[in-house]
Amino acid sequence: MNLAKNYALNFNPIDLVEDIFASKSYELERRNLFEVAVEIQGKWNNMLLFFSWEENLRCLHLSCLMNIETTIEDRSKVFELMALANEELWVGHFSYWTEQNMPVFKHAILLDNDDADNIESKIAQIIEIAVKECERMYPIFNVVLTKGMDPKQALYPLSMVTMGNA
Repeated sequence: MNLAKNYALNFNPIDLVEDIFASKSYELERRNLFEVAVEIQGKWNNMLLFFSWEENLRCLHLSCLMNIETTIEDRSKVFELMALANEELWVGHFSYWTEQNMPVFKHAILLDNDDADNIESKIAQIIEIAVKECERMYPIFNVVLTKGMDPKQALYPLSMVTMGNA
């Protein structure tokens, strides 16, 4: 077995996640060998990105928690909103973290030995997707969770196509 293959078999992508954010001077919390959390400033509010590595499955999981504190008791609207939003997603999905009463974007990627050369770019890609989707959906989740707006009405602006230049 060559050195590169041996490295790939023993590789922990959490180290790469840590390197990606440390190079941008983000504060990290390395919870254990297989988990890291980082808080980033988003366009609307802070987001908590949580990464975990399941070595047996060779699966890297990302959760991006949107910091929106709900003021409504009826959770049916948020679940309807997630179902409608998830219909439009190609990658990942929105979920609801009941312990924190906040929406979360989740995605996981399977990594095998053939991915050793491009793991960092795959990780950067899922970070970009998660942040982009949370930024896009934050105002919508916010009005549904804090004002109780109807999910279809809240999603309406996303269906509009702008034409021309201002």
